[in-house]
Amino acid sequence: MTSEYATFGLVPAMRAGGVLSDGAYQMHRDFLDFEVNGRPLLPRLADLDAVSPLASDLGPTVFAEQVRGLLLETGSPLDGGRYVIYGCPECEGLACGAVTAVIERDGPDIVWRDFLWQTDRTTPDPERDGYHGIGPYRFHGDQYRAELTRLLHSADAHDLSAHRRVLLIGRRAALLAKLAAALRRTGLGAEITLDAVGAHAGELRRYGVVFFGRTIRQDERDAVRDAFAKARSDAVFITGLAPIVPLLVAQVEQALDRTPPDRRRLVRLAARGGEALVEVASECRVRLAAHRLDRLSRPHTLDVYDAPLSPGVHRLPLPPKAARGESFLVARTTDTVLTAAAVP
Repeated sequence: MTSEYATFGLVPAMRAGGVLSDGAYQMHRDFLDFEVNGRPLLPRLADLDAVSPLASDLGPTVFAEQVRGLLLETGSPLDGGRYVIYGCPECEGLACGAVTAVIERDGPDIVWRDFLWQTDRTTPDPERDGYHGIGPYRFHGDQYRAELTRLLHSADAHDLSAHRRVLLIGRRAALLAKLAAALRRTGLGAEITLDAVGAHAGELRRYGVVFFGRTIRQDERDAVRDAFAKARSDAVFITGLAPIVPLLVAQVEQALDRTPPDRRRLVRLAARGGEALVEVASECRVRLAAHRLDRLSRPHTLDVYDAPLSPGVHRLPLPPKAARGESFLVARTTDTVLTAAAVP
């Protein structure tokens, strides 16, 4: 077992939601990731689509139970002193698979060791299912407990999604209703209005994103921006790229992402001359979808890429029908979404 100490911390993270090309909905989840030696732990686990037990949409009681479990104040939920470190973002069971680890005291220290991929309550084979090269980690007990105990004494520490609401402003009622319904299906709050200027400042500060329909005039947008500025809101303002609901949901997800640029795996997306330019900072699976409107303003979606990409800039050819007319691209990893309009 390692005798070297690692630092322990907690950092906000996001699992991006969305409407996928097959019509399925992917849940948006905000959570706290574990930071080991100054780096988030989740990105080191083979591009895993998962969340930690410290998720924002857990009730305060359940959230506190998760914290106390990590503090070893309660018994381990799995055999062998094992705890779930990352689980399925769509459900709570082990059947979809989870990353578990032994968490134990060693004198005044806390040790995380033997990271495994587990799909039931039976302990898996370490050679076959172990995360080799991840851990063991030895943490100073005082620092470890201070980071987690801080969450128990903060009334809103579990609510990482305080700004996970979207205000939709526009005149196309049918489109906005569909967009609001889609956002709610992914776990985001969404309200529709024609005029937010007279709203109470406290209400405006609850929104993380303000979405303008394309028919909203510039002077109307400026008035809304001024109202949010006077309310001291840090909301992000976006204008819909096109009346395509999955594309607009992706725009909202992109606007909600407050991850520092130096920690993002998906860095840049552009589309020009029949190819997509995708830049990634570290190896990850990238899914690329094209959205377009035909001459009758009917939306079409086409999956154009789904595979891992190595760090660097990649030029991916687009099928001719993906770039016809008014077209757009959505690039997605487990934690990041980028959108871009295609330039002929």
